[in-house]
Amino acid sequence: MRAKSSFADLVTEVDGEAERVIRAEIAADFPDHAVLGEEEGAQGEPGRYRWVVDPLDGTVNYAHGYPVFCASVALEQDGERVVGAVYDPTRGELFTATRGGGAFLNGEPLRVSGVPTLDTPALLATGFPYDTSGERNLAYVARVLRLGVPLRRPGAAALDLCNVACGRMDGYWELGVQPWDVAAGSLILEEAGGRVSDQAGLTTPYGPMIVATNGALHAELLDLLRDGE
Repeated sequence: MRAKSSFADLVTEVDGEAERVIRAEIAADFPDHAVLGEEEGAQGEPGRYRWVVDPLDGTVNYAHGYPVFCASVALEQDGERVVGAVYDPTRGELFTATRGGGAFLNGEPLRVSGVPTLDTPALLATGFPYDTSGERNLAYVARVLRLGVPLRRPGAAALDLCNVACGRMDGYWELGVQPWDVAAGSLILEEAGGRVSDQAGLTTPYGPMIVATNGALHAELLDLLRDGE
């Protein structure tokens, strides 16, 4: 185990080995596809297809024996996320989705919650950047907590998105996530009936901030996160 970008951003031998295994499987079946992974970066010539891989999302949790971590794999076609899979080994849960084909948990259809407002109350999740400039998110957290909205910090972005997709949570936001953190989970959430955007409300999971909800409370959460900007 070693630190990557900061003392809190760890990488283990499992991260590297898992990514090598995933890349080898992709190369064997789709040798002309590009791959973007957390540990080894971008490989392959740019083309119509790109796999986006996080072999171990929640590395810090894994390294400490805290059972919230997963593997996340997505496929992009012409820049659009079309397939996503997130596997949580501690719960034996496989979340999957295809663009236009719905979202599933262990083969059963997924649907977001119907919680309509933050003060219902909704259950939200967030995360914090691993660099030392993470103070900005503290202001957003304070706004949420002042409303009395329950807030969690599980530590694995892909699972946060999947938990919103299956109705265990109602919304999630985070600053500074990378494509491999959210590519698969964001598609799963969208296919489960939720909404994903950046802080400005643009439909992309790849902005400086990702905002993801059950859809019903998206506008309200966006307004709260924009307040004072």
